[in-house]
Amino acid sequence: MSMHTDGVRVDRQASCASRGPSVLPLALALTSNRMGLLSAIALSLCLLTATLAQAADVIKIGLVSEITGVNAEAGSYAVNGTRLAIDMINKNGGVLGKPLELVVEDNQSTNPGTVLSFSKLGGDKEIVAIIGPIRSTQVQAASPAIARAGIPVMIGGTDPSLTKVNNPWVFRCRPNDSFSSRVIADFGVNTLKGKKWAIVHSTDTFGSGGKKSLEDELKNLGVTPVLVQGYTNNTQDFTPVVLAIKKSGAEVIGSYMTNSTDVGIFAKQLKQLGVSVAWIGSASITTDTAIKLAGEALHGTYGVADFSPDANEAAKSFAAAYRSRHKLEPDVYSSWAFDATHVIAQAIIASKSTRPDDIRKGILGLREYKGVEGNFRFNEAGDGLSGYNVLRNDKGKLAFIKHIEFPR
Repeated sequence: MSMHTDGVRVDRQASCASRGPSVLPLALALTSNRMGLLSAIALSLCLLTATLAQAADVIKIGLVSEITGVNAEAGSYAVNGTRLAIDMINKNGGVLGKPLELVVEDNQSTNPGTVLSFSKLGGDKEIVAIIGPIRSTQVQAASPAIARAGIPVMIGGTDPSLTKVNNPWVFRCRPNDSFSSRVIADFGVNTLKGKKWAIVHSTDTFGSGGKKSLEDELKNLGVTPVLVQGYTNNTQDFTPVVLAIKKSGAEVIGSYMTNSTDVGIFAKQLKQLGVSVAWIGSASITTDTAIKLAGEALHGTYGVADFSPDANEAAKSFAAAYRSRHKLEPDVYSSWAFDATHVIAQAIIASKSTRPDDIRKGILGLREYKGVEGNFRFNEAGDGLSGYNVLRNDKGKLAFIKHIEFPR
């Protein structure tokens, strides 16, 4: 018995009733099954159409961040900064009339996790750009995956070599360490009057690159370090490093330490072992995590950082909004991600497109975009900033000393 239309179905049901009670339940069952199937198909089509329409009505941005693992606190700050930027942009009408939507991948604070995260986000054709990690070693590990993805990727790693690998999709939203090393060396030699230097550095990509740059800058100032000491990330006992500094007779420490937690542990052990010398470090010494962990052990130290809440008006506005929303002190982890999000949005607006090539051209076409960390102007290599701030830890509060801008 075949049933073609609703009208025929009524006639068939009447015919079946005249034949006897055993046929009617079968007919009703067939009718019910067919109607259920048609309804299910119709519902699926409606849901698919709605989903596609919804996807077309948003612009998706990816974020690779340290949600779990040893640097999870830093990763949470990056997410905070990104979401704050997206909320502000969406509140003001979004981009090209569409809201931004964030897709987060956890790299678990590892290099392999970073590669996997980029592979996942790069494989999602709806994602138009990605905000990558702040760790140079993670960016370096993911460089092939970034090239394969073929979409703009904003990076926070400051090792100078990261933008020298002929990858057209990498854009650095922080100044690189060829600039920070100049500031550290000049301030340490000419302001702190330190002639006997100990360089302490992580042995990863960031720390090794920073160490080399600092050695070169000190050499230009006629200084040869009395100690150059490397260590492995996530070291729990810095006693051998501290004792080596004490023995060397160093007057000033210059550091490139990757993880904020390492800074905190090292600072405490310096104090415990009675080593009291001037210390000027890279941006990690100014992070909220390091300051909270080390406490008074970091009082009186100096940091060279791309972010300071008091560096410019944009930084002041960001800091106020961040404190109000998160009840935390903003630092470089949140500030650079905030800026990276705005750079992507500005590039899409300028190019009036979400095509990767157009966004890339839009980024390169930005001229003096006033961000939280400075005025962005990207060169062909993908570097957008060239200035650093000198900060002093004044009893747990960061005091702004000066901003140094280098010509590009």
